[in-house]
Amino acid sequence: MIDWLRGLRRRPEPVAPAMWTAVRRRAAWIGRLDDTRDRTLQALTSRFLHQKTISPVADLELDDAQRVLLAALCCLPLLEFGEEGLHGWSQLIVYPDAFRVNRTHLDAAGVLHEWEDELIGEAWESGPLILSWADVEADLAAPDAGFCVAVHEMAHKLDALDGVLDGTPALPREWQRAWARDFQQAFDAFVERVDRSDDSLAIDPYAAEAPEEFFAVCSEYHFSAPDVLHDTVPGVAAHLRRFYGPSPFER
Repeated sequence: MIDWLRGLRRRPEPVAPAMWTAVRRRAAWIGRLDDTRDRTLQALTSRFLHQKTISPVADLELDDAQRVLLAALCCLPLLEFGEEGLHGWSQLIVYPDAFRVNRTHLDAAGVLHEWEDELIGEAWESGPLILSWADVEADLAAPDAGFCVAVHEMAHKLDALDGVLDGTPALPREWQRAWARDFQQAFDAFVERVDRSDDSLAIDPYAAEAPEEFFAVCSEYHFSAPDVLHDTVPGVAAHLRRFYGPSPFER
C-alpha cells in the first residue's frame, strides 16, 4: 500500500525540451509566455499527462507531441489557479471533428423534449472533458481571433469545482462576491444587447446563453483577444486578468 501511494505522489516526468519547443512554436498563447509562466505551464502539463488519460476516438490518432500540446492548452487557464484545477476528473476525450450528443429536457408541464446537438467541446461536471481536434487546430491557426475551445471547456471545469456551474468559480469570499456582482451585471447587459440584435457586438453572442457560458466565452477572449474583451466588458476583463494572469496577447 505504501509503494502504491508513493506511486501516486511521485513527481511526474518533465516534458522533453525538444517537444516543449515544438509546443511553443505551434501555440502562440504558449510561445508568448515569459520564462516564469512558461516553467509553470510545463510543470502543469507534466501533471496533466501524469493524471489524465487522453483518449482519441472515431479513428483519430494522436502522437506524443499532439498529446503534450492538448495537455498544455488545457493547463493554460491554471497558470494562476494551480493544479487544484485538475481535480475531480480523469479523462480527456478527443473527437476528430464536431460531435453529436442527444439531449433531453422535461418541461414544467411534464412533456419530455428530445433533440440532438452538434458540439465542438463539452465538459461534464464530474466526468470527462471532450474536445474536437479539428477545432483545436482551427484555434491554433488563428490564435488572436477570440476562440480557444480548450480554454472554454477548462473554464467550465474550474467553474464546477465549487459544486455549482454558474459562472463563478471557487474564490476567496470577498472576491467571489465582487465577481458574482460584476459578472451578473455584465451578463445582463450583454444579453440585452444580443436580444436587440446589436450589430456592434464584438464578442460571440453564444456568451448570452447562460452565466456559465458567459464566463467560458469571456475566458477565450482573455487569452486570444484581450483588447476586445476589455473594450466590451472592462469589469469582467479585470477579474479575468486577476484570475488567469496577463493575457499572452496583452499589449
